[in-house]
Amino acid sequence: MLLERHLVAVIAALAFNAAFAADPYPTKPIRMIVGFAPGGGTDLTARPVAQKMSELLGQQVIVENRPGAAGNIATEQVVKAAPDGYTLLMGTIAALAINPSLYGNLKFDPETDLAPVIQVVDATNVLALHPSVQVASVKELIALAKQQSLSAGSSGIGATGHLAIELFNLMAGTKLVHVPYKGGGPAMADLVGGQIHLIFATTASAVPQIKAGRVKGIAVTTAKRSALMPELPTISEAGLTGFDANNWYGLVAPAGTPRAIIDQLNAEVTKILNMPDVKATLFNQGLDPAPGTPEQFGAYIKSERIKWAKVIKESGAKAE
Repeated sequence: MLLERHLVAVIAALAFNAAFAADPYPTKPIRMIVGFAPGGGTDLTARPVAQKMSELLGQQVIVENRPGAAGNIATEQVVKAAPDGYTLLMGTIAALAINPSLYGNLKFDPETDLAPVIQVVDATNVLALHPSVQVASVKELIALAKQQSLSAGSSGIGATGHLAIELFNLMAGTKLVHVPYKGGGPAMADLVGGQIHLIFATTASAVPQIKAGRVKGIAVTTAKRSALMPELPTISEAGLTGFDANNWYGLVAPAGTPRAIIDQLNAEVTKILNMPDVKATLFNQGLDPAPGTPEQFGAYIKSERIKWAKVIKESGAKAE
């Protein structure tokens, strides 16, 4: 009888432990925080990925826009969240690699306070002008910018568009006046409205406006041409040899998130980025899927942080 009770107790304990260990992630909705307003490249990357994650994980993945301070508000929110996999950040080059050098008062360090999950996409930026700016090439733009003051918008201080302006000024000897917004969507709206002269915009926000004839694109900021707009030269080809301002987005979680959850999210997003319909959606926005391991993403973030720290130092750019 004692043996039977012992066996029952052992079986019950094993069953409890198995049930506990098998408790699946996720068991409730996941928040994917975006540090910019709707309509920009970060938001347009997050939404199709979140939709597919909801389908694969069996729990709703909610995109939450928290614009401001070039993504710092959203990043700080995620840093402070519980490391349980239920709060993620669709991180940007700004928040993860640029802001640590640009801001002197950050309350967090992305390298130690966040855990890389996966790089999601590479994103080409387009040098887009309002039609009233009477130039058709990078060389003509440089000449005009040396004759008169031109305003250049960006999705926020520290965003790739901002650093592209600083890099352009350094290499071309111009003084484009930076006008920061709380996302690529609002910046593009003001470009279309003629409130600013130009913008180094994500293809996601620029291509529809270029096709509609509301703005004109004259070059792309990356080292190679965009497959979506192969007719546009790179800025390097068009006169500023060596110019390269790549944009990218990727998922990160609070530091301390269990490795099993990191690996699960990495695997699911990798599946998503290989889906033909997702590839097509991203391609039409000028976004190239760039999945890899958490370690690869972490190493890439570090290399980008070093690269842009040099540009920030040389340009004297800063933010408070």
